[in-house]
Amino acid sequence: MLYQKKFFLLDAYALIYRAYYAFIRAPRYHSSGLNTSAIFGLANTLDEVLRNEKPTHIAFIMDPPGPTFRHDLFPPYKANREETPEDIKKSIPYIKRLIEAYNIQVLEVAGFEADDVAGTLAKLASNEGFEVYIMSPDKDFCQLVTPNVLLYKPGRAGKEAEVWGVDEVRKSFQVNDPSQVIDILGLWGDSSDNVPGAPGIGEVTSKKLISEFGSIENLYKELDNLKPKIKEILSSNMEKIMLSKKLVTIKQDVPLSIDTEQFVIREIDGEKLHKLYEELEFRTLLHRFELKGQERQETSSQGTLFSNESMSETLMVPSHSKASLNNILSVPHDYQLVSTDEKRQELIRELQQVSDFCFDTETTSLDLHSLELVGISFCFESSRAFYLSLPHTFNECKKVVEEFKQVFENENIAKTGQNIKFDILALRRYGVEVKGDLFDTMLAHYLLEPDMRHNLNYLAEVYLNYSPVPIEELIGRKGKDQRSMRDLDPEMVRDYAAEDADLAWRLSFVLRKELEKHDLLALSEKLEMPLIYVLADMEWNGIRVDNKILEVYAGELSQEALKIEKEIYLLAGLEFNLQSPKQLGEVLFDKLQIIKNPSRTKTKQYSTSEEVLEKISDKHPVIEKILEYRGLKKLISTYVEALPRLIHPKTRKVHTSFNQAIASTGRLSSTNPNLQNIPIREERGREIRKAFIPSSPDHLLLSADYSQIELRLMAHMSKDESMIEAFRNNEDIHTATAAKINHVRIQDATREMRAQAKTANFGIIYGISAFGLSQRLNIAREEARKLIDGYFSTYPGVKLYMEKNIGIARERGFVETIMGRKRHLPDINSKNAVVRGMAERNAINAPIQGSAADIIKLAMINIRNRFRQEGIRSSLVLQVHDELVFDALKSEIEEVRSIVKEEMEHAVSLMVPLVIESGTGENWLQAH
Repeated sequence: MLYQKKFFLLDAYALIYRAYYAFIRAPRYHSSGLNTSAIFGLANTLDEVLRNEKPTHIAFIMDPPGPTFRHDLFPPYKANREETPEDIKKSIPYIKRLIEAYNIQVLEVAGFEADDVAGTLAKLASNEGFEVYIMSPDKDFCQLVTPNVLLYKPGRAGKEAEVWGVDEVRKSFQVNDPSQVIDILGLWGDSSDNVPGAPGIGEVTSKKLISEFGSIENLYKELDNLKPKIKEILSSNMEKIMLSKKLVTIKQDVPLSIDTEQFVIREIDGEKLHKLYEELEFRTLLHRFELKGQERQETSSQGTLFSNESMSETLMVPSHSKASLNNILSVPHDYQLVSTDEKRQELIRELQQVSDFCFDTETTSLDLHSLELVGISFCFESSRAFYLSLPHTFNECKKVVEEFKQVFENENIAKTGQNIKFDILALRRYGVEVKGDLFDTMLAHYLLEPDMRHNLNYLAEVYLNYSPVPIEELIGRKGKDQRSMRDLDPEMVRDYAAEDADLAWRLSFVLRKELEKHDLLALSEKLEMPLIYVLADMEWNGIRVDNKILEVYAGELSQEALKIEKEIYLLAGLEFNLQSPKQLGEVLFDKLQIIKNPSRTKTKQYSTSEEVLEKISDKHPVIEKILEYRGLKKLISTYVEALPRLIHPKTRKVHTSFNQAIASTGRLSSTNPNLQNIPIREERGREIRKAFIPSSPDHLLLSADYSQIELRLMAHMSKDESMIEAFRNNEDIHTATAAKINHVRIQDATREMRAQAKTANFGIIYGISAFGLSQRLNIAREEARKLIDGYFSTYPGVKLYMEKNIGIARERGFVETIMGRKRHLPDINSKNAVVRGMAERNAINAPIQGSAADIIKLAMINIRNRFRQEGIRSSLVLQVHDELVFDALKSEIEEVRSIVKEEMEHAVSLMVPLVIESGTGENWLQAH
């Protein structure tokens, strides 16, 4: 039957919860502090469904406030439900506005749950010839599935959605008809809804019994044919079980006086949606709908080779109408164009008289070794700024820029900027080395609000109540094409460029006061601001990568992949297209029949995702080979073949960008390429490090890596005597832990004991649960619980530290590193256990992980200072987690090793020694 009408019924709260928890590890926040995860996730879901599924009709079905008929049947119904997270409650008014803007009918009926309304509407619509899709992750809806009522299960973690029809429900629940799901759920019960079910009968037994006997009623007719234990359970709990069946039955006769035509898809109210997205600061969604008000992006925004950026920026700076633009331009200001010799000299004289000035560069590109300067703006007095327009040819431009060398390189004059590292590097291309104390408004705000945005327009609106001038409004163009800025009239660019410097200058005063108010000024002045120079050096220097080594390795891996491919065909008993999920699924689940009832995608193909295959990897040897093959292909495409494309044609090096204002823990990240993610746990991944080589035959690479720094920090922060003693005695901490937990001598601790202790050591830092530990170690949950209990008995100070930090977080709303970096935890007092648990784990880990980040940053600063003081020509080229990599002159190697060891091991004073492990080599792998 060809359906002309396609009706989507959206299970509102199930989708809202799903959207909220999808971002639980990296929540989206509005500038006011509102958590917008649920709203943003649901907006994406709506957009996806409308674009991809193209329904003709749609309804958004919500639970009404107050009790339903099920509470009359069973007052404790849903009594065990966790409190709705506060952030979801705050999101509901915005979600209702979102649905209203989409012109989607919201349906709720007093006394009935959304499930019942959906069931009734599904029946009504299917009787009218609709193909109905109930969109929900809830298994309860399987009971409603018919040939023309389908369950649309939204995808998770990037996976495709699945569409379940009659066949899928039959296979999953082992029944002849989807209506029998009611009987399975009645026996099984549901702890989340407090549906009692049959005590002691779980999912597997419920399915088996209903598969054999057809219904609960038939079970009671055949009691004498059941096993004694099952018979006893059913006989003793008949009333409870029959009640449970009523509770899980979705009604299909809710009194609804509706016409299906009221749910027809209508045109989106663009004005309402634009207003809502603007208010919520959803930049990505505004772009997607091609609405007005796209703001100019920061020149500092950078992509990443190895990570998915589709969700990297979900916020936007609100756009402004022509009226508000006129108001902006009416603000008194004095922005001067500097384009003559006389005006340049006058500006230089003024700059020489100040103790601090702000500057900002306009360039043709983000490529540090190819960009050309278009202009430089300066500010040292609020509302008064200068725009230096530069000549078009590189050599002429260089002559003008060098005139300002005397002020840029004056160490007694401080420099201010927004993402000033980029400007420092832009000037370095012209032979100018910026010196003096730095203040970066982006980094200042990052210290204050690490989870928020830090771009200039946003900061101006929040702290100055000021709406910056978009370049497209000034010049009447769509967007900002920096390559063409040089061709524009400098008078047109002046206001835009000078305003950037003026805003950063004014923000610096506000943000300094905020840093001081929150006890973050010392962290700013001693750590984050001085680190800018270190990172600028590293980005400029880059690291040499041998393209030929990667080419050879790509060939070796390709041959290995071919070998594994043949092994897969041998195990499968036939050749097929390994790149085709359809063919792979048919081989695994039709031909080999590795498992019963495999999951399917929305196109009804078998799901063969990595997650699915890992769960069944022990079922057949071919699965391990397929996973190994996929890992090889990913290694080849993502790293071995991708890295050569990032080798700069001029320098023959890779110049990664180090980001200070990304990770809320304080750790650095890197992009273009992301060298933090090069796999090193497996031999194949480690081999990639062979391609990273010294800059010349006169150099070697020196790697210095902190040994177990997070565990040492745990010992210091927890003040646990046993852990401190182990580190002070230079014992292997994992062996020492294994010995203590298992009550054996250190020499009697086995390799297996040590492996378990190592997992426990690192897992405890991240607040691992018994379930999580059991999964990692592949042991029973009870055994994992005993292991954790043994750990805390061995190191009681660790447990006290964890409890203390959670208490501090609840009282103050944040935790701190040893250098005072703050991690705000707004959900620490949430009534929802899942949300609160995430915040509690961060309360335990953030001070440790953040302190490790602080320590290595401080070491980097001190090493740079020592190198400069002692005339060392070797250079720091990489920072990856707890490791530093140096491109060292062979003639300086011992001196470099000594300085690095001294500064890394003495960056801070702890109750346990900081220890580094170092090595040298002709490539990174050898050195590490």
